[in-house]
Amino acid sequence: MRTRVRGWRWRRNPLRRRSDVVEAWTVLAVAVLLFVGAPLAGAAVGWWRYDNAQARAAAQRAERHRVSALLVETAPAAVPSPQGARPPTFRVKVRWTEPGKGARTGEALVPAGGQRGDRVDVWLDAHGRNVGPPVSAGAIWQHALTTGASTAAGVVAVVLAWYLTVRRITARRRLAEWERDWAHTGPEWRRHTA
Repeated sequence: MRTRVRGWRWRRNPLRRRSDVVEAWTVLAVAVLLFVGAPLAGAAVGWWRYDNAQARAAAQRAERHRVSALLVETAPAAVPSPQGARPPTFRVKVRWTEPGKGARTGEALVPAGGQRGDRVDVWLDAHGRNVGPPVSAGAIWQHALTTGASTAAGVVAVVLAWYLTVRRITARRRLAEWERDWAHTGPEWRRHTA
């Protein structure tokens, strides 16, 4: 039959050592950090990254514009890929017309299998250079959630490593305290039993 006394490390008792009190406070701190601190840290970093990515996407949307371009050459054919995979893109020559600048030719990323003469959308920056499309809202959320979850996991790993270190130190000290007390009490017990 096993009996468990709850909270014995918090109550006064002759068997309680200072290392027991340290371990009890450590368990309380670990619980608070794991259930409150880690989620708050993850949420704070996630929102911070979300705000930064939103600002960057707004700047990209303001700077970039989309034009319709004509393929000057045929893009290579698509290679077999797993179902659900994003189709590959290739750099091929395209021609587009910009208002006030006339016809221009350059390279752009187009989907595999595009035929000469097909129309594709090309994104240009303020200087007329071919760039990728602005970051999508889904990519912003994915980046923010990944960063927040990684931060929370990092906090959990640090807290658990700290807890295991404190627990190892307190166990050594507890054993040293018991050894010291037994060195003092042991001879007295032996005298009574002999």
